[in-house]
Amino acid sequence: MSSSSSSTGVTAALEQRGLQILSLSRDAVVSGGWWYPLQGILYFVSHASLAASILPVILKTLLSAVCITATMFFFTYLPQVAFCAVFSGPFAFATAALLVLGEAYAIILFVSKAFFLGHAQDQLFNAVLRQQGVGLVYVEPKGKSRGFLQNLVKGLSKPLSRFSKEGLLRYIVSLPLNLVPMVGTVLFLLYNGAKAGPTFHWRYFQAKGLSPASRQAFVDKRRGAYTAFGATTLGLNLVPVVGPIFILTSTVGAALWACELEKKEKEREASGRRVLEAESR
Repeated sequence: MSSSSSSTGVTAALEQRGLQILSLSRDAVVSGGWWYPLQGILYFVSHASLAASILPVILKTLLSAVCITATMFFFTYLPQVAFCAVFSGPFAFATAALLVLGEAYAIILFVSKAFFLGHAQDQLFNAVLRQQGVGLVYVEPKGKSRGFLQNLVKGLSKPLSRFSKEGLLRYIVSLPLNLVPMVGTVLFLLYNGAKAGPTFHWRYFQAKGLSPASRQAFVDKRRGAYTAFGATTLGLNLVPVVGPIFILTSTVGAALWACELEKKEKEREASGRRVLEAESR
């Protein structure tokens, strides 16, 4: 009797979780949040000054991506093909490739964020805000002067401060979802996109001075859009070699989204003032 009740409870929990995923997936599609990473690519390509300002970073990122991706495929691809054959059968070669790309992306992200990518993202975010005429600029807090070793330690810890340990754990634990052809990869992108999406507005939240509670409320209100943004960005990041460059273009897309949000907020405030003025007459 107890085992029957237990299995019923597990089944109900799985059904509820499945309905939540379906609801989130629907909201992600209709929200339009998936468009901003693509808009970021178009904006980045059409504004040559943005690429020119961070050209050394782009070259370093590409070089790192080539070296890390090639090394991962050389040492880990065939063993993972053999492992994936147990679960994916004839799709093992494609599934193993997705796993290796996912693993390589995690390493590339950490290395590039630690040494050169984070500052470039700050530059791009602020540049887009200025170009769009939004008076909201993110400024990296300055601390006391540090020696080389201290700067290195700070650089290595910075990726983990912006991308929580929970998010990193979610990514690693969910990688095996890619063992399930097609459906598993979609779930992997949505699952991690829900967590990764809001991190691209980290600078926006800092610039607005939002408290943790206000930030969470802001994200919860736009959960579908942030999931779509994060899933699309992660999908772009998994493109071999050039994928990490899409971190930069997605930063541009996030900045464009922030500009749109700010302009809408200003319009609401102006409309509210007009209503109050009309009522006071």
